[in-house]
Amino acid sequence: MDELDTLAAELGERLKARGETIAIAESSSGGLISAALLSLAGASKYYLGGAVVYTGKARMVLMDLPREAVAGMRSASEPYALLLAQTARERFGATWGLSETGAAGPTGNGYGDAPGHTCVAISGPVEMAFTVETASDDRAANMRAFAAAALRLLERATAE
Repeated sequence: MDELDTLAAELGERLKARGETIAIAESSSGGLISAALLSLAGASKYYLGGAVVYTGKARMVLMDLPREAVAGMRSASEPYALLLAQTARERFGATWGLSETGAAGPTGNGYGDAPGHTCVAISGPVEMAFTVETASDDRAANMRAFAAAALRLLERATAE
């Protein structure tokens, strides 16, 4: 988790210095994004909360996103990731919402995505989403790669 720790430490300091906050909605990274950001002393200055929305039920219960809100959206897609990021930001009143949703492996998901496929998104003063393909079926390695991709997206969005 060295890369995650390094990224999170830099980002935590950046968010604190800017007086900004973040909320997380993650799926296939299984809480690693939140864990990295929370591993730092003073995390309560910038981390408002998060949810692991691994299932449709979790999405409904934890994010209050009913089926109608996601009708026609694949769960491992950029539009869905952006909706999760926007919802996390709005529900927590955060400066930034950061999300991840994909297929860690060793098999793909029910939508035809291969293992190692995920989408990450950020919502706030800047909105972006992109897709990551690791071409690996190593579940644990993919989870770390997904979390790192999300943190790198936050790094890019807050670079100004």
